[in-house]
This record gives sequence, structure tokens and C-alpha cells, in this order.
Amino acid sequence: MENTAISVTQLNQYLKGLLESDLNLRNIWVRGEISNLTIHGSGHIYLRMKDENGVISAVMFRSSATRLKFRPENGMMIMARGSVSVFEKSGVYQLYITEMKQDGAGDLYLALEELKKQLAAAGIFDAGHKKTLPAIPERIGVITSPSGAAVQDIIRITGRRFPLAEVVVYPAIVQGDQAPASLIDGIHYFEMEEPVDVIIIGRGGGSIEDLWGFNSPDLALAVYNCSIPIVSAVGHETDFTICDFAADLRAPTPSGAAEIVVPDCADLIRRIEEDQKRLSAALRRQLTHCRALYERYAESRILRDPGALTDKPYMLLDHLNSQIHHAIALLTQNQRGSLQTLAAKLDMLSPLKVLSRGYSLAQTEEGRLIAGISDLAVGERVALRLSDGNALCRVEEIREGNDYGKNIKI
Repeated sequence: MENTAISVTQLNQYLKGLLESDLNLRNIWVRGEISNLTIHGSGHIYLRMKDENGVISAVMFRSSATRLKFRPENGMMIMARGSVSVFEKSGVYQLYITEMKQDGAGDLYLALEELKKQLAAAGIFDAGHKKTLPAIPERIGVITSPSGAAVQDIIRITGRRFPLAEVVVYPAIVQGDQAPASLIDGIHYFEMEEPVDVIIIGRGGGSIEDLWGFNSPDLALAVYNCSIPIVSAVGHETDFTICDFAADLRAPTPSGAAEIVVPDCADLIRRIEEDQKRLSAALRRQLTHCRALYERYAESRILRDPGALTDKPYMLLDHLNSQIHHAIALLTQNQRGSLQTLAAKLDMLSPLKVLSRGYSLAQTEEGRLIAGISDLAVGERVALRLSDGNALCRVEEIREGNDYGKNIKI
């Protein structure tokens, strides 16, 4: 029996021969959703095709890939034509694709897009809600698988860049149906039991099915409501999950998250040294300025002769006093001239001035001014006021007209 055993290579070659000899598998069309897509630098395309119950590896070589009229993406539904064979080195059977057509979006991709729309409408992804990461965190919480490469990358890079920071790992389930609840428990753990300055949540790369736990709406809500800043680092740079959009910041990879969260000690030291140089230069400039001010003030007249501080104010006071006296004298002179002019005008209008020219003023005994003959009666006594005295007269006769001096009888 042992002598008839065949090698692994012989077994793979035998299975390859069986598959390639089956005419049904030589030129076959397969419908499925693209997953775990990798477009190699050589131009070859590696992917997995899946449906609800199964998955198959596939490859499309560069010679066929150059004829594609679209760019394949994860979640895309395709129809692929090719042949089924075994890759001898790995013993994995796969579909060798020669032609590919689009067949709509995959179910998981459509579900993800619909969930994104719902959560965006609810404000879970709003930029205004996102918190700023601390500049220099002292404690970093990491929610990921304790056995994955992601946690090792985060610890290694954090220790290299900023060894003063403490990394606290919460061992979480990052794949499968239990992943969302485990990740949410990790967030609550750091909020309630083990306070940290920032949280990194994530895992390494995988297919859309592997990362589906990070698309949970409950996890997105927990990330949104968390009081601690959260950095999401799920999969590779091309992978996007709901957790990425809900987090305060997305990192392309777990190692990239470590570089974002902690500063580089070398950069900090260099910045501190530059700040010290700038501070020293500023202090030297300030000292030079103060010394120059001191020397200028020390040579000033005020310090050498304190009396000079009051000389100018006294001179100004004397000048203002002289101006005030001059203004008062000028105003008095102008007012005196005006008064003399008004007195002369008043004297010209005085009745006494008229009497001095030979006129008299007639009044009744009661002192009422006599303006005309209507104010007189025969026999009435009249007082005449002259320039040099008064005369008391009696009216003998009253005549109308202006024939003065003729037959006047008083």
C-alpha cells in the first residue's frame, strides 16, 4: 500500500487533468459577486466570486484583462467566462477567466450603500460632530483581535514613534455574527472602566464578508455616541466600512492609525529645540530693546534735570495767562466803544435835547402829555417844561390851525 502512494504534486496534476478533460468546464459562464479583488501591478486580476452559499477563487491574466471595458470593484456582480483548473502549487481549483461582463451590483454592496444612506440621513456621519484627536495622548485604547497582525503593528509603531504612550488592548471578535456586539463592548469598556485619550478600532484586511461586522448600524451608533475620539482602521486602504464613516477619523490601515494617533518623538524634540531657539532669540531681542530704552532715558534731559519736567508747562501757563488778559482787555475796549456809541444815540433821541433847541413840553397838571388841542380846555391850567425850568399857564383861548405867534392869549 505504501509503495503505491503518490506525491502531492502527482495528485494535483491528476486532478488538474480531470478538470481540464471535462468539456463542461472548458468554456463555462459563471455568475457571482466580486470579493477580495486585487489588481496586480503585472496587470493580472485576482478575485473571488461568491453567491449566497459558495465561493470560488478566480484569476484573469493580463492578456485578457486589457480587453475589459470597465474596472472591476468589490461588490460588483459579474458574469465570467473561462475554464476550471487546479493551481498545482497550492492545490486550489479556480476559474481562469478569459471574458468578464457586468451583471449589476452585488447584494452585500447594495445593502451597504442603502445602510450608508440611512445613517447619513440620520446625521451619524456629520463632520460637525467629529471630535479632534489629542495632540499627545498618554493612553491609547485598541479594540481588535489580540492574535491578529493589526494589534502587533499598532504596538510596534506606537512604541517606535512615542514610547511614552500606554497601549491598552481590548480583545474583540472582529469577524462573524458576534463581531458587532464584541466591538461595542470594547467601546463601552474604555468609556466606563478603562479611560483612555483615544481609541483605535479595526482589524486587518479581508473580503467584504470578513469586514461585514464593522458595517453594523448599532456599532455606528456606539461610535457616534462615544465621548472618546475614535479612529477607525479597518482592512486595507481600499476597504471602506460604516465604522469608517461614523468614526472621528479614518486611517487607511491599523499601522496607519498608530502613525496618526501618536506624534513622532523625534519630531517633538526637533520642534521643542526650534521653539527654544526662537524663544532665546526673542528674549535677546527684548533685552537689546530694553537696554536701548534704558540708555536713551538715562541720557534724557528729564532725568538729568527734573526741573525741565515743569519748565514747559509753566511757560505754557504764562503764555495762556497773557493771552487771557489780552483777550479781556480787547473785549472791554470793544464793549466800551459800543456803549459810547449807544449813549450818543440815546442822547440824540432824548426829549431834553429837543428842549435845548427852543422847544417846550406841554403837560396837564396831572402830568399827562398834551399832544393836540383836543387835549385842552379853556381855563385849564397847563405846565410847560422848558430847557431851563417850568412854567404854569392857563388856557384863555383855543384856535385851530398852525398860525403860531398871532393873537396868542394865555
